[in-house]
Amino acid sequence: MSDTPLSKEQVEALLLRGPFHQWLGLSVVAVGAGTIELKATWRPEWVVNAERGYVHGGILATLVDLTADWALVSRTGRGVPTVDLRVDYHRAAMQGDLTCRGTVVKFGNQLSVAEAQILDEAGRLLASGRGVYMTAPAK
Repeated sequence: MSDTPLSKEQVEALLLRGPFHQWLGLSVVAVGAGTIELKATWRPEWVVNAERGYVHGGILATLVDLTADWALVSRTGRGVPTVDLRVDYHRAAMQGDLTCRGTVVKFGNQLSVAEAQILDEAGRLLASGRGVYMTAPAK
């Protein structure tokens, strides 16, 4: 467990160790006690339907998962494995950067619960979800 709160820059450095996170164009906007806000920079490769131009649901599910996961970083100091995940889709994501907000619901010794919301540039809810994460201390 992290004794000292991590700065926004420290969290971003940890998050961006992953090449997939880099590809998603992630940046950390804010980090708080049990909260995180990320920005995902638009990529045309996210589009699944060229005619209609909307984003593949897998990108939204990925953003829900990693945002909820990284909401736990204020307690763990690291990303943690996903045990279970539920995602709800509310509207199609079209071209534009996405805001990802995560909040810890319950922090436990072994398992923790966090949720996330993905919003478009106008602040409309695109997807939301909740995950269970393995927060047992790293060996």
